[in-house]
Amino acid sequence: MKQKFHEQLKFLREERNLTLDELSKLTQVGVEKLALYEKGELIPSVQTILKLSTVLEVPASNLTDGIQA
Repeated sequence: MKQKFHEQLKFLREERNLTLDELSKLTQVGVEKLALYEKGELIPSVQTILKLSTVLEVPASNLTDGIQA
């Protein structure tokens, strides 16, 4: 079963023992936006998805498979 983007993002962040604040510093994306992404209330831009995938060391497709266009 595929996870939705927000579930996958939170899972990967927690798996790497990162706080939202730490992920924010690494990606240069605001904590507030990251929190909205994890709640499923906001979908990030492609550029942001690429930043997240780089920092979390996963292919972007691992994050985007759950996004419904």
